[in-house]
Amino acid sequence: MAFELPPLPYDYDALEPFLSEQTLTLHHDKHHQGYVNGLNEAEEKVAAAREAGDFGSIRALCDALAFNYSGHLFHSIFWSNMSPDGGGMPDGPLMEQINADFGDFESFKAQFLAATNSVQASGWGVLAWQPLGEKLVILQAEKHQNLTQWGVQPIMVLDVWEHAYYLDYQNRRSEFTEGFFDVVNWEDVAARLQRVMQSGA
Repeated sequence: MAFELPPLPYDYDALEPFLSEQTLTLHHDKHHQGYVNGLNEAEEKVAAAREAGDFGSIRALCDALAFNYSGHLFHSIFWSNMSPDGGGMPDGPLMEQINADFGDFESFKAQFLAATNSVQASGWGVLAWQPLGEKLVILQAEKHQNLTQWGVQPIMVLDVWEHAYYLDYQNRRSEFTEGFFDVVNWEDVAARLQRVMQSGA
């Protein structure tokens, strides 16, 4: 079954002034769609290689699968991590877990912003559930699939590829990442945390 581009959960201009309608349209309709197309194409080529028994290009195919799947996954989380009604601070079990793992919300926010702003070139800041440690961790994901911890479950991601913000912020990445906290959909992040904690994955 082919992967599909998920629709945005809000209008293209709904996150202004944080993100412009132009940026969100380009990012969702062109860049995210590109990862979906690349993933479907890579899966078709892998299936053809299996059928032919010819794995001479498997290195490139594995790279294409990892790159495009990770891009599709992170973008799918990213859209629902934001809301025109977002911002503020989380509460309930999510806040309790943040306090337990980072000391307090301000320490968590400072670490998340520092990690995200210092991603080299293109990548993401990631808040994830680490099942072995039973705790939240903050990661950098350069080129989507790099610098990961196997088995972690991303629950909040922030895209710092330049296409995510350059039209609105140029090279002011830190201004963009700080503004993200004005639109964070904490209900979505909390629901994701609840699901991964319950799954035991």
